Amino acid sequence: MVEVQQLTKTFGAQAAVNNISFTAGKGEIVGFLGPNGAGKSTTMKIATGYLPPSAGTVVVDGYDVQTAPLEVRRRVGYLPEHNPLYLDMYVHEYLEFIGSVHGLKGSHLRQRASQMVERVGLGREQNKQIGALSKGYRQRVGLAQALIHDPGVLILDEPTTGLDPNQIGEIRTLIRELGQDKTVIFSTHILPEVAALCSRAVIINRGQLVADSPVSELGAKAVGETIIRAEFEQPIDTAPLLALPGINQVEQESGNTYRIRAAAGSDQRGAISRLAAQHGWVLLGLRQEEQSLEQIFQTLTK
Repeated sequence: MVEVQQLTKTFGAQAAVNNISFTAGKGEIVGFLGPNGAGKSTTMKIATGYLPPSAGTVVVDGYDVQTAPLEVRRRVGYLPEHNPLYLDMYVHEYLEFIGSVHGLKGSHLRQRASQMVERVGLGREQNKQIGALSKGYRQRVGLAQALIHDPGVLILDEPTTGLDPNQIGEIRTLIRELGQDKTVIFSTHILPEVAALCSRAVIINRGQLVADSPVSELGAKAVGETIIRAEFEQPIDTAPLLALPGINQVEQESGNTYRIRAAAGSDQRGAISRLAAQHGWVLLGLRQEEQSLEQIFQTLTK
């Protein structure tokens, strides 16, 4: 588990991260989002012990990154945004070196390196020097080194950068599998990845937290309400709709379609359907309007 509490990081007079708090639990994949310069990479560097915070705390599996940095690093696998690799080393050589840093030895170390090669899809490139690999395969090497010591927490900064569509699909599948029994926090600018992988999204903007909720609830939180469109066979009296708890406004659009504004996070479709049956209204269509993640992101970070 990762617990971020009132975290602040300043560089001179500028606050890169400003009093943010969130948690990520075991078996959870959390998308960490924000525009360039929002403070995502700074937060990740603090959580992995690469930067000290100016204020606040980050606790990983019960260990504070400031008071027990080595214990935190034993429990975290980290793929930074700019993937640092020793380009003159061979793939297996590099992975075994990283594994030895984490205390792996002998046959277990070699076996673990081979397992990571297969798991991230490096099989055909495993006998090459890292400098001879494409950017996409270098990214896979970075992911393999983050996994080699089998950490309980994975922090991945733009893990699919430079991958082609097929490779992205493979890495998404891997992250989904890892998220079943690990804590995964990853940042990305590819918003469909969030919809495909994440149970929850944390969004920061200019160093401040602007959203922390299940992905399915982000739209309502961004606009502050839920929008439902209901189409009936004939015009209806809107007064009974307005009397439903949580319904704020009903507007008639073209024909017999009505735009219904409800409280954020509420789903009134069942209540509307039952009301229609009670009044004998023939309901032709009922749908809850959903914003795309791109629209939600723009609304929250504009």
